[in-house]
Amino acid sequence: MDLVGACRAFVSVSEYGGFTDGAAAAGMSQSVASRRVAALEERFGEPLFERTSRRAVLTPFGRDMLAAARQLVQAADVLLEEAEAVKDKPWRLAVPAICSTPALARLVAEARGHGVRLDLRTAGPARRRELVQAQQVRAALLAVPAEGAPWSVPLGLAGARDGGVRRIYVETLRLGRGAPGPARRVWIQPEDDVPHIRDPLTRLRDAVGLWPAQVLAAPDLTAAAAEVLCSDDLLLCSRAQAEELALAWHPIGEVTPRRGYALTVVADGNPLPMEARLGGAIARCLGADDPAGAGGGKAA
Repeated sequence: MDLVGACRAFVSVSEYGGFTDGAAAAGMSQSVASRRVAALEERFGEPLFERTSRRAVLTPFGRDMLAAARQLVQAADVLLEEAEAVKDKPWRLAVPAICSTPALARLVAEARGHGVRLDLRTAGPARRRELVQAQQVRAALLAVPAEGAPWSVPLGLAGARDGGVRRIYVETLRLGRGAPGPARRVWIQPEDDVPHIRDPLTRLRDAVGLWPAQVLAAPDLTAAAAEVLCSDDLLLCSRAQAEELALAWHPIGEVTPRRGYALTVVADGNPLPMEARLGGAIARCLGADDPAGAGGGKAA
């Protein structure tokens, strides 16, 4: 039995003094109101209305039950209103600061199509973790190792000039004795200045004999891109970022670093429902569906 619906019919009929007016006020037909009141009486085992009167007159038992029934209906209305308010409340999500404005706008638009209102907060990896731990956001896309991550983005090296190569090998950046000019550097942007990306690249740097200063972490993406645009330096980035910056992108010959992302919600919540609804939209925003391969050509 729909206890709330039955109590709603009972309260409305008693307030309007009749089944016709009471049912109309409650937004139901007279027959539905009659069935619901009858079901309630059967459940209670006592009549709520006198059956000898032309008007809906409460029995002594009905008068005693009216206040409790009214409280139940009011509580149900408050609950429904709260549910609507929660559904309309924006879902605050911390996302990588490197996501472009068009990509973020498409994510918000696609989320609305799934009935989710997003309120995005862009931040670097450490700040995103702080935001979700402090419960200043409802969820965050955290940087994690790519193995087993729901989303991963292949990274390569991008430069201002395209050398017509298929891949860039880090060992070719080693400056030989007597070589003219400054050594070429690889710039790591803040989004990739995390152990699972930075450390393997640093080990590769040491293994192929580069100077420590040839692999550097930049304070921000703008600074890193500026260094690359005015020199022969290279930027560790995704293909989508390289296209946005008008840089020539190539995979790395020795390794294939990848950004990994996982959705973490506050208070040990379950991210799977949101992943199921917005997984594709998040992937497109991150550039996780970009191919890792590059075009033909010779190796550098």
